[in-house]
Amino acid sequence: MGVRCRAVPEVLVNARAAARRQLSGVERWAAELAARLPALAPGRYAVAWPPRGMAYQAGQAWEQLVLPARARRLGARLLLNPANLAPLRFDGNVVVIHDAVALTHPEWFSGAYAAWHRRMLPAVARRARLVLTVSAFSRDEIAATTGIDPGRIVVVPGGVDERFSPAADAAAARAALDLPRPYVLTVAGEGVRKNLPVLGAAARALAERGIDLVAAGSSRAHHGPGGAPDGVRRLGYVPDALLPGLYAGARAFVLPSLHEGFGLPCLEAMASGVPVVASDRGALPETCGDAALLVEPRRPDLVAEAVLAACLDEAVAARLRAAGRARAARFGWDATARAVDAVLTGPDRRV
Repeated sequence: MGVRCRAVPEVLVNARAAARRQLSGVERWAAELAARLPALAPGRYAVAWPPRGMAYQAGQAWEQLVLPARARRLGARLLLNPANLAPLRFDGNVVVIHDAVALTHPEWFSGAYAAWHRRMLPAVARRARLVLTVSAFSRDEIAATTGIDPGRIVVVPGGVDERFSPAADAAAARAALDLPRPYVLTVAGEGVRKNLPVLGAAARALAERGIDLVAAGSSRAHHGPGGAPDGVRRLGYVPDALLPGLYAGARAFVLPSLHEGFGLPCLEAMASGVPVVASDRGALPETCGDAALLVEPRRPDLVAEAVLAACLDEAVAARLRAAGRARAARFGWDATARAVDAVLTGPDRRV
């Protein structure tokens, strides 16, 4: 795969993360910007796709060597890197750093992954023309761990795809994923920071009431241990086409993370009309506002109590559904793309 453009672009978008087979929050950011920025301003943006098989670790050489050479050849003024890393030998980098968790909690990751980010992330941040991030929490964390001036970091929140709504096809998702019973959903990779073992108490309490607790998300080698406990049904990675229906069919949603740079799944659940329970750590209070029940993630009893309230107390659930849909309506990927475009090339231009 190569570069898609109609004219000499001002900005080349690094689509290495967008080319991955499985989308987490970082990959979704890359995919949305790779699609929406060229649609927003045709000719201003081109998208650089890596060769097949180089979207993951094997693509680091492509990102560091081939990508900057391609940007220079095209005459691009800026290279937009939406997934934490960027080529070190290019002086027009804009990089979206979603969080600095690999620096603040290296014990949550494999040794090789933590060492790579300890070396690369501060260097990328310091050499970038501009750093974008997704929350005030992440801005402060990045500044503290890399030493760069917080004034060089611009906060642009992520969005919610229009596909996430109460009208999404829940029946198709239930059938495809074999979910005949009512269920509470979590969407999170199997890593330590997602804190899925804390859901054991909630799963047992729900099972007594005929409700399943299901976990959707991939397992990646660098995440380290931290999978769902007994009693939580593991769905593995759910194809993107089924995800809106999976949300829409849930009785409630829970994300008990110990750290989040933003928390896209909470907004996706809210847009789907689902009551949300979230941890009170990281950026989740900032993202959720008063539209979720926020709980101490180290307390299984409090997590279970909040999940039961969101799932079974109709007054609580109705309040959360209404507040959640109003909250999610404030976030959209088109708005994210417009904000990024304004910072790079528009009236709010910073580079």
